[in-house]
Order: sequence, then structure tokens, then C-alpha cells
Amino acid sequence: MAMLFPLLAVLIWAANTIVSKAAAQVLDPAAISIYRWLLAALVLTPFCLPVLRRRAAELRPWLGKLLALAMLGMVMFQCLAYYAAHSTSATNMGVITALVPLLGLLLNAAVFRQKVSGLAWLGVAVSLSGVVYLLGKGDPMSLLANGVNTGDALILAGAASYALYGILLRRWAPPFGAWLNLYLQASLAVLLLLPLTLTAQSMAIPAKGIGLVLFAGIGSSLLAAYLWMRGIQKLGSERTAIFMNLLPLFTAVLASALLGETIHHYHWLGGGLILLGVALGQGMLKLGSAKKMAFVNK
Repeated sequence: MAMLFPLLAVLIWAANTIVSKAAAQVLDPAAISIYRWLLAALVLTPFCLPVLRRRAAELRPWLGKLLALAMLGMVMFQCLAYYAAHSTSATNMGVITALVPLLGLLLNAAVFRQKVSGLAWLGVAVSLSGVVYLLGKGDPMSLLANGVNTGDALILAGAASYALYGILLRRWAPPFGAWLNLYLQASLAVLLLLPLTLTAQSMAIPAKGIGLVLFAGIGSSLLAAYLWMRGIQKLGSERTAIFMNLLPLFTAVLASALLGETIHHYHWLGGGLILLGVALGQGMLKLGSAKKMAFVNK
């Protein structure tokens, strides 16, 4: 029963990728980007604002870090996904997003000088080969002639942004609790997205877009977050994180069923290589963590 919490959370996030693709037909990316977080912040306000008032003095030293987190996790990752949806498939978006753990490994090594094992580097190489195969649609050499699709490049940049967000969130660990942290970042994201609205052709929400905004703002931003936190409480963070590897599969199935996207052989092979590489990287991280704990306990 406890497994249902992360399973449903990942299913909602996969469905949100479908929503992002569907929104490309009816909403300006700038519009759904800001409306999503505005809705989430409004829903949380009655519960979080009283707590925020009591802890206002604690907030000031954290504003810079919270702004950086909001920019990376809420603005860049989500916003780039909405723009990417105009020129790539939902299936590609789901598969490339699966790279987040491995990109985090690379960023930790490059920025914070975290040591990476040989097997983890093998995982990086395997995943990158999967990315090249996927982006080349089964012909990696075509990337040299045609380059990378704009949408694929945007979602890859978004995944890197979210990987850095995850690293900084763990390192900084803002002491406000999960819901207040989410409320603060969502509210700051709205402020950060205001300049982007000036680029929108229209900020109107057509009838077809209402459900998409509601799903993104409440389903993906709040309900999935709640289910994921419950999963961590019941199963622990490491066991819960494994469920995120189902995101590409759920996204591909939903994209095929709801959007009529064709799942090609390069999706299966490229996606499989990406997940294999992620599994190698995650396995070595857990092994390294276990060794560290064993050393500390001696």
C-alpha cells in the first residue's frame, strides 16, 4: 500500500508532461508557467501564510538561496519544459528528464569536486550513448549533420537545472519544512516569471486551457508533492527515489494513448541505455554512502 504514494506521484508527473505538450496548442508558455505557480501559491496561502508571519524574521537570511532555488526548480525547469513542448515529443521529454540523477552526479563532480567511481563514470557513458542514440533517432551520425532538436536541447537544459536544484536543496536544507519551502519557492517563482509575461502573445486562458492549468497548478505541484512526501515517510528517500525511473515508461504510454505519439525503437533502446546508466550511477552512490556510514561507525 505504501508503494502507491510514490507510484501515483510519478504517474501524475508523467501526466504533467502530457499536459505540457497539450498546453503548447492552447496556451503561451509564459502564461502557463506563471499561472501554474500562482495557483499553487494561492491554494497554499491559507495554510502557510500564518506560519510565514510567525517566522518572518528567520526568512530574511534565506531569501537569496530561496530565490536561486525558485529560479532553478520552478522557473527554469518548468518553463523550459513548456517551451520545449512546442518542438519535441512528450515521449522525448519524459526520457530526457530521466537523466536528472546522472546530471546531478556530473554537476556534483564538476562544481563541488565530489569523487565519482569508475563504475559511476561507466554509467555516465552508457546514459550519454543512450541520449545520442535517442536524439539522433537511431542514427547518431545525423546529429553531426542536423544538430540537436531545439525542444530536446531545452528539456536537457531544464533537466540540468533541476539536477542543480536538487543538489543545492540538499546542501542548503532551508529549515522551514516541506510545505512552507514549497510555498516560498512558488511565490518567488511568480515574481521571477513576471518579466517573462511581457514576451507572451497572449496571457488569456481559453476554455481548453483551464483544465491544463488546474492540473499543473494543483495536481502536479501540490498533490504529487504530497504523495511523494508521504512515500518518503513510509518507504524512505532511497526506496522512493527508485520509482522516478518509471517516469519515462509512464510518459511514453500516456503519450501513445492520449496524444497518439508513436513509440519508436530508438525510444526503447535509447531510453533503456539512459536508465541503465542511471541505475549504475545510483547504485554506486548508494554503495559509496554505505561505505561512508560503515567508516563513521567504526
